[in-house]
Amino acid sequence: MNDRVTRRQFVQAAAAGLVVPAALAPVRSARAAAPLPRTLGRPFGSDEIKIGLIGCGGRGTGAAVQALNADPGCVLHAVGDVFPERIESSLRGIRGEMGDNASSKVKVDDDRRFLGFDAYQKVIASGVDVVLLTTPPHFRPIHLEAAVGAGKHIFCEKPMAVDSPGLRSVVASAAAAKEKGLSLVAGFCWRYGDAERAAFDQVNGGAVGDIVTVHTTYHTGTLSQRPRQPEWSDMEWQLRNWWHFTWLSGDHIVEQAVHSIDRLAWATGDRDPVRATALGGRQARTGAESGYVYDHFAVVYEYADGTRAFHTCRQIDGCPSDNTDYIYGTRGSCTVNGWTPLHVVKDLAGKTVWSYEGPRRDMYQNEHDVLFRSIRDGSAHNDGDRMCRSNLMAIMGRMAAYTGQTVTWEQAMNSTQDLSPPEYGWVSLPVPPVAIPGRTKLT
Repeated sequence: MNDRVTRRQFVQAAAAGLVVPAALAPVRSARAAAPLPRTLGRPFGSDEIKIGLIGCGGRGTGAAVQALNADPGCVLHAVGDVFPERIESSLRGIRGEMGDNASSKVKVDDDRRFLGFDAYQKVIASGVDVVLLTTPPHFRPIHLEAAVGAGKHIFCEKPMAVDSPGLRSVVASAAAAKEKGLSLVAGFCWRYGDAERAAFDQVNGGAVGDIVTVHTTYHTGTLSQRPRQPEWSDMEWQLRNWWHFTWLSGDHIVEQAVHSIDRLAWATGDRDPVRATALGGRQARTGAESGYVYDHFAVVYEYADGTRAFHTCRQIDGCPSDNTDYIYGTRGSCTVNGWTPLHVVKDLAGKTVWSYEGPRRDMYQNEHDVLFRSIRDGSAHNDGDRMCRSNLMAIMGRMAAYTGQTVTWEQAMNSTQDLSPPEYGWVSLPVPPVAIPGRTKLT
């Protein structure tokens, strides 16, 4: 854990995984005329599907449990993280959730508990069939590239990148996964919610007419802080507070509110916006552990046909919370709130013409069910295109807010701003200044 690895070495190591000898590539039989039941089939010549967990925090622990519940043949085979106590805590939590089935579902021997910044490589090389990518988002492009290169099916938590160079890498990896016939399921869980799918089917099916505008919100409180301990290096301190540091999280518009931006994209037909103009700032955050992220954003996305859509997000305590999508069309409106829950379509007179009354299964479980069903029947589900679009829209909004400039889609996609640290290790890592609109440059 004390070894220092430069960014170039880290990227080169990941890129090396893209070359897979033909003899080691997974062999897939031709898809049957009718899909096999997901408890049958023999992926990679075995009924057992071995899972590797990369990132053992709370989201990783939850994703592992959902993956193990998605298919009777799933077993947890290997885990990796930079913090040893996180590995042990995660395994305890997963075993607890598995109950009486823990011994048959969690098969992580001591020699498959990998520690350090290179743990992802060791998990991928441990004989797993599927990897769950749930580290802080900064590392996602490198991990995704290595997993695709090694021929693994992937659950990729959102966001997939925190900057444009990382996003371009993700675009390439998603395309490579499609070419190889690998399943790639994104952690945009609302796309897998029963009620949300039904509501957006109404919207995209014309129930509210042509879309006039959309406003999505993600207003919530401040995330927790972990006070610095004397023995922590700068790197460890920032990793333990990763959601407060833009290089690790992308800021909360990219890390958290990207869910609402993804639904904005969903409502507008998953089109690329032409440009974004944004406001944002840092008014209520205090303490060193709060890093240099903003606490509020407001973004206007403009489309080629002149349509404008709006997103606002806030992480400030003592203020009302809201996570609602307000969708307005020429024939009516649709309101979607998964927290309440509320999923209704109204006509122009305000009369409810549709509301969701179906099942409300766990959307986190649904996405893993889709992933493992696609592995069993060989259908190679791939969320790459839309996950990259929504992620770039969030990055685009942050860029516009940080700089105070209107940012075009092309500028966002082609930006050279790389938020990576100079090296990976328990090293000194100065905290950048908070971005000031009008002074922070667009690169």
